[in-house]
Amino acid sequence: MKKSRIRRLYLADYLITPDHIIPNGGVLCENDKIIAVGGVSGFNLREQLELFRFENAYITPGFIDTHIHGAGGFDCSKAATSCSDLGAMSSLLAERGATGFFPTVVSDDPDTMIANLRHLTAAMQQPLPGADAVGINIEGPFINPEKSGAQPRNMIRSIDLKLAADLIDAGEGLVKIMTFAPELENADKLIELLRSRNITASMGHSLAGEKETLRAIDAGANHCTHLFNGMNPLHQRNVGLPGIVLTDDRVTVELIIDGRHVHSRMVDLACRCKTLRQIIGISDCTMASGMPDGAYHIGPSEIIVKNGFSLNPSGKLAGTTTMLDTGWHSLMSCGHLSETKAAPTVTRNPAEHYSLLDRGELRPGLRADLAIFEQKTNRPLMTVRKGEIIARAQE
Repeated sequence: MKKSRIRRLYLADYLITPDHIIPNGGVLCENDKIIAVGGVSGFNLREQLELFRFENAYITPGFIDTHIHGAGGFDCSKAATSCSDLGAMSSLLAERGATGFFPTVVSDDPDTMIANLRHLTAAMQQPLPGADAVGINIEGPFINPEKSGAQPRNMIRSIDLKLAADLIDAGEGLVKIMTFAPELENADKLIELLRSRNITASMGHSLAGEKETLRAIDAGANHCTHLFNGMNPLHQRNVGLPGIVLTDDRVTVELIIDGRHVHSRMVDLACRCKTLRQIIGISDCTMASGMPDGAYHIGPSEIIVKNGFSLNPSGKLAGTTTMLDTGWHSLMSCGHLSETKAAPTVTRNPAEHYSLLDRGELRPGLRADLAIFEQKTNRPLMTVRKGEIIARAQE
C-alpha cells in the first residue's frame, strides 16, 4: 500500500541551520524528511500543504542531549524499579525542544546496573511519545573514588573487563559512551574493548596526570566527560586531564551548560581552546528536572533540590535541573558565542560525534527534527521529531 504524502511548511522569523542564519525562512518537510530549507520567497505557499507560520520565532534543529540522568520524575539508574517510565522523560524533553537523548546510568551494584540497562534497552525499543532515546550513556563504575561526585564510593570498582562486557551486552548495541578514569589499571584494555564495540571511551571522574591521560588518548580515548567537573583543577606545573584535553585536538569535551557547574570564565576558556566542533553541550539533568523542589535520587544516591539547585546531602552540586533549551543560551553568554556557534554544540556536534548522521542540521535529506522557539523569551513553541509534531505550546 502506497504511503500517503504529508507535506508541512514551517515558517519563522529566522532559521539557525545551525551553520548560518536564514532570515524570514522556512523548512519544508515531506513525511519524515526535510526536503527544502530557505527564504520564504522560495516556497510556493499555494501548494497543497499544511502551513505553520510562527511570528516572532526562530527554528533550530532538534536538540540532542547525550548526558542526562533523568527528567519528569524518572531516574534512568532506577529504570527497573521506578514508578515512572522513560515515556515521561521523553515527553518532557520534547516539550523543551529535544528530539533525541541518551539515558545515562551511574555506578551501582553490578546486578542492579545490568537490570536497569536491560530495562532501558527494552523501553528504548518501543515507540516513545516524545524525544527518541537513541543511545545509552554509562557513567562509571570504573572511575576514581576520590572524584566520585554524586556517585557512592562503595559502588565504584577497579576495571573489570568481564563486567564491562556484561554491561555493554545488557545494552544490546545501544551503549554509545562509557566514562572511566584513565589512571586505573587496565584502562588501556578497557579502551580497546570499547573501541571494538564502537563505543566512545570517555575520560572523567579522574585524578589522571599528564602521562596517564596521554596514554589513554594514544590508546583511543577521544572524549572527556563534563570538562572541569569531577577532575583536578588546572595547575601551572602539574598538568592533568583538563589541561591535556583542552589542548589536544584528538579529544572532544562535554560541558555542563547550566551556568552553575562551571564558572563563566572557564566556559569561555574552553570555547577559546577547543574548536567549536569539539564541544558538546550537555544538561546532566536528574529526575528532578521539570519537578518541584524536594527529595530525589540519582541511582542509589540521595539528592535534594532547592530553588532549582540539585545537591547531595553534604551540599555539593549533584546533577542539574536545567535542560538544553535554557543551557545553550547560558553557553552563548558565558562563552561569548553567537547563535550559530552555540547551537551546533547541542545539535550537529553530538550527532556527528555519535554517528547520528541523519540529523542535527536543517538540511534537505535529513530527518525532520525541528525545535521552534519564541524569539524574545526563548519559550518552546513546537517540537517536530521525524516529521511528527510531538510537543506544542498551549495558546
